[in-house]
Amino acid sequence: MIRVEDRRTIACDIEQAYSDGANYQPACQLAGVSLRTLQRWKAAAQAGVIQGDARPGALHPTPAHALSADERRQIISVANESRFADMPPTRIVPMLADEGVYLASESSFSRVLRAHGQTQHRGRAKAPQAVRPPTTHIATAPTQVWCWDMTYLPTGIIGRWFYLYLILDLYSRKIVGWEVHETDHAEHAALLVKRTAIAEGIHALLNKPVLHGDNGATLKATTVLSMLHWLGIKPSYSRPRVSDDNAFAESLFRTAKYRPEFPAKGFASLAEARRWGERFAQWYNHDHRHSGISYVSPAQRHAGTDRAILAARHDLYERSREMNPRRWARHTRNWKPIESVSLNPERDSVIETELANKSIDRLAA
Repeated sequence: MIRVEDRRTIACDIEQAYSDGANYQPACQLAGVSLRTLQRWKAAAQAGVIQGDARPGALHPTPAHALSADERRQIISVANESRFADMPPTRIVPMLADEGVYLASESSFSRVLRAHGQTQHRGRAKAPQAVRPPTTHIATAPTQVWCWDMTYLPTGIIGRWFYLYLILDLYSRKIVGWEVHETDHAEHAALLVKRTAIAEGIHALLNKPVLHGDNGATLKATTVLSMLHWLGIKPSYSRPRVSDDNAFAESLFRTAKYRPEFPAKGFASLAEARRWGERFAQWYNHDHRHSGISYVSPAQRHAGTDRAILAARHDLYERSREMNPRRWARHTRNWKPIESVSLNPERDSVIETELANKSIDRLAA
């Protein structure tokens, strides 16, 4: 609804445009109202312009089929009986129907309870709580955002597992740290973060990376938090019971466990599991052409040599199209480097704003 002051201003502007020679139709379109709306405002001695919209203050007669005051009191009385005190209307109404009693529909029960302030959670169980939105992290260079997680490695004995701890760089997809242990303990995770931070040289960085993980007890232990605080690394966690918030680490574990050399019957010893981990990390970082980063290896992207490789591919495709133009319907394959990687993106506007701020920061530096 348009306020009275705005109506008067719009109507005066349109009348001024009409007196200057313009037609009502284009003037109304330019003002953002229809010609019929202007006519309605001017009707009844311009009551619409002087008094404003009458709909908010209009009197609406009570429908003939509305619940009476006695029926409303009866609904409240029945809903507050001890047998119905912990039940929602969707259960109260069918139970009353089984007794041959019909007072009102479920929606009418809900409206009456809401009007009397009795729509709070009924029962001993915790009321549903709104889940916070996922935290969006955007990486435009290596060592800005890390993802880490722990997964189980099967052994030859049923019920026994080895534990693979792994840290992944979000931007380059490089495995920057990993270890395999016989037990699941927070001390292993804390030492892995420390060794990875030293190897990546984050002590010399002005902006320390963000380390994103799930809500596992190991990754949120006090020992780990103390180590992260000492290193200056900011922790980030997934939402409870939402595995997709750490999708990059989960995807890497799937790649690892579906490799042909992964033992289907489990590892015979801890040493064998560690040898497999070393071979997998070497293959993944240096030999694997990752589809998410334009089919370069994570090590190449981490070192910054991927841009020259992608530029050479683009030149090769252009020369091939010039030699055989009929084989190319339109343009060549897009070999532009991936400029940014987002973890749990909320909206495109959030990502664009974050990228703009980082560009300003780099120019200021």
